[in-house]
Parts: sequence; C-alpha cells; structure tokens
Amino acid sequence: MLQKVSGFIQSHRLCQPESRILAAVSGGIDSTVLCEVLHQLKYDFAIAHCNFGLRAEEAEADQVFVKKLAKKYGVPFFTENFGTRAFAEQEKLSIQMAARTLRYQWFEQVRRQEGYDYIATAHHSNDTTETILLHLTKGTGIAGLHGIPPKNGPIIRPLLSVTKDDIYEFVTSEKIIWREDSSNDTTKYQRNKIRHEVIPVLKEINPSLEETMQHTAERVSHAEAIVAAYIEQLREQSVKEAECAVYIALVPLRNVTGLPVVLHELLRPFNFSYTVVLELVEALEGISGKQFDSPTHTLVKDREQLVLTPRNLSSFGSILIQEGDTAVEAGNSSFSIRYVDAAIYKLNTKPHVAALDADQLKFPLKLRAWQEGDWFVPLGMNGKKKISDFLIDKKVPANLKPQTLVLLSEQSIAWVVGHRPDNRFKVTDKTERVMEISLKRIS
Repeated sequence: MLQKVSGFIQSHRLCQPESRILAAVSGGIDSTVLCEVLHQLKYDFAIAHCNFGLRAEEAEADQVFVKKLAKKYGVPFFTENFGTRAFAEQEKLSIQMAARTLRYQWFEQVRRQEGYDYIATAHHSNDTTETILLHLTKGTGIAGLHGIPPKNGPIIRPLLSVTKDDIYEFVTSEKIIWREDSSNDTTKYQRNKIRHEVIPVLKEINPSLEETMQHTAERVSHAEAIVAAYIEQLREQSVKEAECAVYIALVPLRNVTGLPVVLHELLRPFNFSYTVVLELVEALEGISGKQFDSPTHTLVKDREQLVLTPRNLSSFGSILIQEGDTAVEAGNSSFSIRYVDAAIYKLNTKPHVAALDADQLKFPLKLRAWQEGDWFVPLGMNGKKKISDFLIDKKVPANLKPQTLVLLSEQSIAWVVGHRPDNRFKVTDKTERVMEISLKRIS
C-alpha cells in the first residue's frame, strides 16, 4: 500500500518530499493509518485533533489516544474543543456541516500560524463513492460529481487511491491499533446510511463500484476544468477583493447563460448553497440591501454589486498566542502585545490593558469566548469567582456577554478581556518581565 500511496502523491503532485504536513487525525482507523503512512514515507508532519464535544467520555478518550499517537511518532500535537451544537443551532446547520465548517477553519488557522505547507486528511476511495451518491441523492451540480479532489488548495488526500479493504490489510500487516468511533455504526447519519444500506446493494450490481466511481469522477473533473476556465474569465471581470470584503460587479453577469450556475460557482469559495443562490438571482432586480447568509459569510445586494464579508466564528473556537507574538486578531477584536523589563515598566490600569507576569504564563496562550463554568480570581481578591457572576456584577448587557473573551494560560484564565486580570498572574515586586496585552475593537 505504501508504494501505491507514494505513487499517487507523486502523480497528482500533492506535495514535495520536504513539505511540512499537518495531518487531521480523529483516532479512527483511516486517520491512524494516515499517520503511519506519513511516518513510513518519512514526511515531516504534525497531528491536529478536533474534539467536537458530541460523544462525552468517548471523545475525551479519543483525544488522549491521539495525543499518545503524536508522542509515539515524536511529532507536534495540536488540539481544540468546539461548541459544535451551539454553532449548529445558531447557524441552523446539521451537526455534520457545523463540525466540518469549524474543523477546516481551525486546521487552516493552525497551518498558517505554525508554518505547515499542507493539511492532510484520511479520505480514501470508498469516501469518493459515498460522496458522489450522497450528492446525487440530495441534488448537485457538476462539482458534486467529481467526488473528493486529491488536492484542494492546501488540503491534500494521500489515501484517495486506496480502498477500505486496502486499509484493513495494512493495519493487519502493521499491527496498528486505532479507536473505533461508535457513531460510524449508526444509520442515523446520512453518510452512514449510504455506506451500510445503499452501497452493498449497488455492489451486487457492480462489484467494482469504487473503481467505476473513481473513473467517473475523473472524467467529470476534466469536464469541470473546462467550465472552470470560463468561470475564471468571469471572475477576473467581476470579482474584486478588498481588505475586509469581496465585491462582485453585476454588470459583467447580466447576459451570461445559466446565471444561477455561474453565480453559484463564483460564490462557491464562500459556501453559499444553490438554493440560496436561486433566491439571490430572484432578488437581483429588486431593491438594494437584501441579505443572504452562508455558514461562513454574509452577502448583501448593493445596487450594481454584491458585497461579501466573513462571519465571526471565533466564539466557537480559539486563537493561539505564541510567545513573541506582537499582534493577533480574534473576531472583531485586535490585540497588541509587548514585553517589558519589570524594573522600567509603568503600570497601565485601564480595563482594555492587562499587565501580566510573563514568567508565570504557559505558552501558547489561548483567546476564546467565555463558557459556562469558567471561573477566575479577580485582581485584588483571593477567592475564585464564576465569569457569569462577574459579568452580572459588572452589569454587562445581555447582548454583549457572548462577545466577552478570556485569555487562558493552559487551563487557567489570566484575563477577562476588557474587564480584569486574574490575581494569580498579576505583576508583583518579584516579577522580572511583564507581558502587556492591549485590546482594540475593530469597527
């Protein structure tokens, strides 16, 4: 199998031998095999693991297993806990789509911050078959028939040429241990229903179903490339990217054939569904100001253009601060950071500034939205206080409470952002080095 994967990587130019790869690892059989393959092929890789908070103790055990896996290979380990259900409810998404949106946003954040070239996922040939069938069942355009691409920007799928049977043979020969996800056995989820109930019937008709589907996906991909060339010409004429928004001019699109399909392709990077695009097309001749939403972006029809802005997802994940960082952004907030010798530091007591004992902090620090159950020791006090009670005492308006961020050193809150530092990290006469972090709201 190693030779097959290596050949696939080379033929599709997924990466180079010296590439640094961030492997997305759940702890299941596929992603555990991905780690072993990358290890045996001698790639420089790290492991990223998401805990979506959906399976309680089982998810915690997965996280522990993957952490041990990273230790086994001697590679860096990154992990994140997400409020997946809250995000799904707010955005009116399925749990699966919410988890997908959150994890890929976080993977890309880690990739950029840590300097990795690619994100590797463990999709294999059977996943291509399932994906095409699922898209056909739910309705799809040409892009839905190309299956799972081997490479999509920084995302690569090294195992896409191998089947599930290949993977089972590999774990047997290599004596690999993995974590079994109990949710894979239930047909409650659509993909599992396709996997367990539909595909076995289709394989009675065509035992080589996976190979057939892979060939079909390849032919569709070539046809899609022809369409993509046309879309790219329109993109050059109509799309303009600015610092905080993307603008799509409507004039170049007025007379195109198949406007809904064309517009859907132009908006694909922003995750708008075809149903929303159909509603948008109907509204193009209407008054300005109508708003449309995708899981990641907001679109407003404004006279002769469409204006797209990213939505703030930071309250469902976190932002890492590495030692030496001088600036970070989290949602609509920016932070400037400096380190000062305590002997010459002049204390700033304004609430938007926190002065912390740098040597008491454990990096990387983490910025995230406060959560129920969070507590800290307010500066000037010795006892701990729940953040919820603190915000009530501070008379923070209900609609602003969800926007309150906290700065964590490991599991301890060092600063309730914009309000008060934690007494455990305060500057004292024993402090040698001060980390000063300042908040600024982005309008």
